[in-house]
Amino acid sequence: METQEADNTAVVTMTDAAFKEVQRLLDLQGITEGGLRLGVKGGGCSGLSYTVNFDEKIGEYDTVTEVHGVKVIVDMKSAIYLQGMTLDYQKDMVSGAFKFINPNATKTCGCGESFSA
Repeated sequence: METQEADNTAVVTMTDAAFKEVQRLLDLQGITEGGLRLGVKGGGCSGLSYTVNFDEKIGEYDTVTEVHGVKVIVDMKSAIYLQGMTLDYQKDMVSGAFKFINPNATKTCGCGESFSA
């Protein structure tokens, strides 16, 4: 699992597999401005859950990290929970899913989409 890193101040990094999938989805949706928006919201079986969206708007308080030309956008509140996280993408014969490798998570649920910090 090779990780694509932007710089030492990056909130989130991506593996090669995640980068390729994000780029594929951006191209598929025709998004040329903005990029991948990652966030955290209350809910899920462990208290917090991840959000993954594509957004063409970058807010004043967003943190933007560019990884090989792909912008990763994180709002200020979510950055606290996502600092140091690696986004991975795993695919099997039936489907694929993003995987969150988050050093701030003290507990995660079985689905991997919810955590507590």
